[in-house]
Amino acid sequence: MAKTAAVILAAGRGTRMHSGRAKALHELGGMPLVMHVARAVEKAGLGAPWVVVGYQAERVEERLEGMAEFVRQPEMRGTGNAVFHVLGEIPDDIDNILVLYADCPLVPAELLTDLVSRHAADQSAVTLVTTHMEDPRGYGRIVRGRDGAVEAIVEEKEADTVIRQIQEINTGIGVWRVDGLRQLLSELPYHGEEQYLTEAVKVLTARGERVTAMVWDDPSQVMGINTRRELAQAEARLREDTLNRLFEQGVTIVDPQTTYIDADVEIGQDTVIYPMTFLKGRTKIGRECHIGPMSTIVNSRLADGVVVEQSVVEQSVIASTARVGPFSHLRPGTFLDRDVKIGNFVELKNTRVGIGSKAGHHSYLGDATIGGRVNIGAGTVIVNFDGQEKHPTFIGDEAFIGCNSNLVAPIEIGAGAYVAAGSTLVQNVPGDALAIARGRQENKPGWASKRRSPRQDT
Repeated sequence: MAKTAAVILAAGRGTRMHSGRAKALHELGGMPLVMHVARAVEKAGLGAPWVVVGYQAERVEERLEGMAEFVRQPEMRGTGNAVFHVLGEIPDDIDNILVLYADCPLVPAELLTDLVSRHAADQSAVTLVTTHMEDPRGYGRIVRGRDGAVEAIVEEKEADTVIRQIQEINTGIGVWRVDGLRQLLSELPYHGEEQYLTEAVKVLTARGERVTAMVWDDPSQVMGINTRRELAQAEARLREDTLNRLFEQGVTIVDPQTTYIDADVEIGQDTVIYPMTFLKGRTKIGRECHIGPMSTIVNSRLADGVVVEQSVVEQSVIASTARVGPFSHLRPGTFLDRDVKIGNFVELKNTRVGIGSKAGHHSYLGDATIGGRVNIGAGTVIVNFDGQEKHPTFIGDEAFIGCNSNLVAPIEIGAGAYVAAGSTLVQNVPGDALAIARGRQENKPGWASKRRSPRQDT
């Protein structure tokens, strides 16, 4: 059986993006464009792809580490030159190469499997993927003969008025037989400083080789991204696909038009997502949760029954039936155990909160381990940073921290201890003790009335 290797061309700068970042690294649905293509290859069962890198090669390789093999294109000299470099690296037992583009991220895995099967059945020199677009500007046109066979691909800059009227376009995706391709590529003409892989079609047909095309009905799945506008269009299509997947899995999304969910997000059945909510990265949310409105959750895990209202959760873990918000911020490294209540305007960072504990109002809890059934009073601040280093705080089970308390780390509050409101603590508190650390109150009778009395002239 013929062996096929997938090749992703990702060396280009993408000048029309007007960006300092390589086009392959621009994000769509929470991941780089090129990663979408690599995942489609993997899902199609074609193994790790060969990725041609050039501009910002190290950054592209870093993002795809462990997912691909890499080939460097020393100079940006076009797609033909890129494939030429690949053929010098791939194993000798590869019969065909499937050529893909990093800027075509919505390509479905089923297209790739269909294409490889079609190519094997037709025994063609190349099997191309084409589609029809109402507005084909920017794409190479498919030129067919009277018998309907593909004769050539003409890039738009080379096309005359008649050819520009053709609506069947080249997606750039195709399977090419390796036999003889190395020599053919070295003979391709240059257009300026670039060799076009598409020129090989004309050469093959002139030699009498078989060139076939598989027409894909959904042009949005094979669209290329060359501009910021096209990136936004692809984002809208991917978001629609993601939301439809979640609908089918039993998730309620109150207003799809104002809900933004990345492609890798997982959500359990009977969870409700309210408007103006952003779920990003590899976030995983359990069943029967209520998220939003106006919440952002990034790379976090939420168990069943969690409520997050008008809050931000980043790289955190929330156990079942915990509640967050409104207007709270869980920064990276936060863990909330079951039935924890984090109320309005509370910020946590690198903090673990035990079962049933509560921080209802206006507090900062950083670098702390807080036991179960602890009450954190309004205005509590854990003073964890001395200007050079962060220090830990430990609060035992069933402790009670009064309002407007400052806990200066490193410090330990024992189980069952009480901290009087308004205290600033710099020493440990034993279990079941009461800690009071505030200035002594002094009342001066009549002071205020004397102050309000008219001043006597002297």
